[in-house]
Amino acid sequence: MTLRVSILTISDRSFSGARDDISGPALTDYAQKLGWKVIYTKILPDEVEKIKQTLIEQASSGAIDLIITTGGTGFAPRDNTPEATLAVIQKRTPGLVEKMRMESSIRNPHAILSRSEAGIRDKCLIINLPGNPTGALESLEIITPVLPHAISLMRQSVDSESGHKLM
Repeated sequence: MTLRVSILTISDRSFSGARDDISGPALTDYAQKLGWKVIYTKILPDEVEKIKQTLIEQASSGAIDLIITTGGTGFAPRDNTPEATLAVIQKRTPGLVEKMRMESSIRNPHAILSRSEAGIRDKCLIINLPGNPTGALESLEIITPVLPHAISLMRQSVDSESGHKLM
């Protein structure tokens, strides 16, 4: 299954040009190696309204199955990605972030400090990853095996009364 992916880097410093975005391109390369189609990439500042607006636009477009964010999940005052994500998702998917934190913490004890969130908006899965390139890639690798199945389930439309798939 080919996943259609959007990758958003959330970083004031990368947005302003003060620091190169390393995580976004690393995640793009990884996704492309998996055969996923990266449709959209963007660098955003750590501003809740801009993050929310972009998540809503991407999820509602119908062209994206998976939005991956990198950055803004820590304890710094400007780390706002989880709050923006929680404001736009319709269903939480806590198992994904629990698995990422649990397995990442084996390699890096600080991984338990991640405030990442994940959830569904429309038929799009949104997942927050750390801003550190190593942490972002490791986290995505941990959950990669279940993502095609998750997307497949979201793509299905079933009439709850008849049980028939809707076209």
